Amino acid sequence: MTTQDLTWLNPPPYYTTEGNVVRVRTGKETDFWRETFYGFWRDNGHFLHRPVEGDFTAEVTVKGDYKVLYDQAGLMVRLSETHWIKAGIEYTDGLAYFSVVVTDDTSDWSLVAIHAGPNGVSIRLTRHGEAIRVQYLDAADGHWKPVRLAYFPISKTVDVGMICCSPQREGFEVTFSGFSIGPPISRDLHG
Repeated sequence: MTTQDLTWLNPPPYYTTEGNVVRVRTGKETDFWRETFYGFWRDNGHFLHRPVEGDFTAEVTVKGDYKVLYDQAGLMVRLSETHWIKAGIEYTDGLAYFSVVVTDDTSDWSLVAIHAGPNGVSIRLTRHGEAIRVQYLDAADGHWKPVRLAYFPISKTVDVGMICCSPQREGFEVTFSGFSIGPPISRDLHG
């Protein structure tokens, strides 16, 4: 898949593409979030995507210069401004966590501490009907680790792609590599 097949929602002020590598520098105070706890709505994060029909597996490796609270980069599946899931690395309390936000009109947020190595973190989203399966590749043992299994409304198509945001600043630098969308992996959760 080439980046020519992809479209920006909220293009960043700076990005380059070379082969399967996308480098981005974020705009000021960008995010995807709806109401919960913080009381604000933002839909101005950077999202490079394409429409996908049916079930799929999307993967990407993200490497970022995480320095400021809520710097984030990863994958998103999006039906609309009010129905989406984003998953990736997010900087919180001085650490890079694996973060998942599921939004069904309002957002929820879950975090798990993982080791984000110098080569970045590989992220996988798989759609199986009404479910989105979220995983990351554990660099230590080479296995895909489960993080979340979330409900997502059935639809003919959804937008799938790479996201990055910097809610507290501008200029967060991210490199995405190896982005792919293909057939869904096996439904076996415990193999």
